[in-house]
Amino acid sequence: MIHKYANQHAASQILAPKLARAPIYRATIPAGEPWMKEIKAGQTLRILDLEGNQAVDTLFYSAANPRERYDVQRTLRRQGRIYLSTGSVLYSNLGHAMLTIVDDTCGRHDTLGGACAQESNTVRYALDKRHMHSCRDNYLRACAHDGRLGKGDIGPNINFFMNVPVTADGGLTFEDGISAPGKYVELRAEMDVILLISNCPQLNNPCNGYNPTAAELLIWN
Repeated sequence: MIHKYANQHAASQILAPKLARAPIYRATIPAGEPWMKEIKAGQTLRILDLEGNQAVDTLFYSAANPRERYDVQRTLRRQGRIYLSTGSVLYSNLGHAMLTIVDDTCGRHDTLGGACAQESNTVRYALDKRHMHSCRDNYLRACAHDGRLGKGDIGPNINFFMNVPVTADGGLTFEDGISAPGKYVELRAEMDVILLISNCPQLNNPCNGYNPTAAELLIWN
């Protein structure tokens, strides 16, 4: 417990210099839980890794037309690299800029590892892992409460703070995170967007240090 509160204090100290901007919204996402929020064009979103090494699986949709959503292939093709960081623009399946990463103290975010699900828990780990809590389940829980999105709207996501190196032969590995307490990524919305998050509950690989923890959201005008 001492370690936990020390990490949260460190995170608040890192955050303090920018609090003068007076966030209009601030919320803590509990470990392993979903979150859904609308962000207006021009607003800035900060996703804060409170205790370090916590994957935040994230999807974005156009608030005006939820059938328009984040497109990983178009985003990677246009920026010419597989990881996201400062300056990366997130594009929709219709080719429109959705958000721009304007600040990033972590330095790299995964676009390839995808979200854990009952099926992937079974294939990657064991049959008895099938019914463990997963990011896909989190997405569906949030969508069920909101009503604008459904199962067919869940696609490839961004894993903020997650470390998924690409091997020499083109494979993927899940490694210890490169984030730390108080690290954050900030995105400016280029259109009104729906933010859908699963604060990853995965316990079977090191993406959360085998110990999922809380994350924080802040929004500024």
